[in-house]
Amino acid sequence: MPASEASFRQPRLRVLANGALLPGALEADILSNNHYAADRFRIAVASPDPALLDADAIALDIQLALAEGGWVSLIQGETDTIEHDPLANRLVLHGRDYAARLIEARTQETFANQTSSEIAATIAARHNLTVDAQPTTTPVGRYWQLEHDRVTLDQFSRTTTEWDLLTTLAGHEGFDLWVSGTTLHFRPATASATPHAILRPIATLTGPANVTTLRLERSLTLARDIEVTVKSWNSRQQTAFVQTARRASPGGGSGGKRSGPPQKYAYVVPNLTPDDALKLAQRKLAELSAHERLVTAEMPGELLLAPRQQVRVEGTFTNFDQPYWIDAIDRHLHFARGFSQRLHARNTSTGSQTTSPTDVIT
Repeated sequence: MPASEASFRQPRLRVLANGALLPGALEADILSNNHYAADRFRIAVASPDPALLDADAIALDIQLALAEGGWVSLIQGETDTIEHDPLANRLVLHGRDYAARLIEARTQETFANQTSSEIAATIAARHNLTVDAQPTTTPVGRYWQLEHDRVTLDQFSRTTTEWDLLTTLAGHEGFDLWVSGTTLHFRPATASATPHAILRPIATLTGPANVTTLRLERSLTLARDIEVTVKSWNSRQQTAFVQTARRASPGGGSGGKRSGPPQKYAYVVPNLTPDDALKLAQRKLAELSAHERLVTAEMPGELLLAPRQQVRVEGTFTNFDQPYWIDAIDRHLHFARGFSQRLHARNTSTGSQTTSPTDVIT
């Protein structure tokens, strides 16, 4: 390649259908998210193989490459819907990652004598997925003590899925749940103090501008002091607990003074221990606070960033210049329009302080 062409991006698309190369791939849309949901894809193919129209199952591995690197698999999953345009001789495949297998699997099992991580391993094995689970020690039945079967054996048991079960368990453990490739992850999301990328609307001393659009939002409701209260009656201990977690905002408005009373949220959850109630209050507080500042950036497509990673905004010269956690990335590769992506990220304001006073009512 001539030196004058070395700096040009050369995005390429490769799609494997049931392990074989699928020729004629024209464009791809891939949505990766962090919402206890399956990632999604859309693939357009020219001159499709007629056998695909009658296939009972189509497993896809969608891979992209740039000039400076090899192929990177961005999503693996199964096709949900096929669109065929015979006049344009064009096929469009819509699908989800392998979390869809669990989302579609109904269950009425209780798993009362297994831990959450053991249940995750059992369910992953059923669907030919490997498991990446941090070991847990509490049997599921003990979450509810005298109500061992509450996970699935209630009036809604006919609509409970294996994915619903794992998301419920992940909530109790304070874990995250997602599928990447053929691996089911059931563990706390990995926290990194070092941002994986810096988003710059203008050039700074640390690098050039690298976004085409940047939208910054701040919720004034969530910018106020936040108080989360969890109330629980423990049947075994015959005691009611009230646990509260508070976040003090770093200040805002004229003179840096906070305006108005704290924003209060209350949750009533039966049969928690005091420690579990406090952990739930802290978890809900973190979830609410993390939506105070939102970032949406459009930029040239790349292959390294993923949900649950951290990015940093730089160059606005406002309080928005801080780290954010990636919520979703929507990538688009088109034969004529090139390779681009839209990134969504969120975080609370830096400088917020969290406290956790405790009350017990007997």
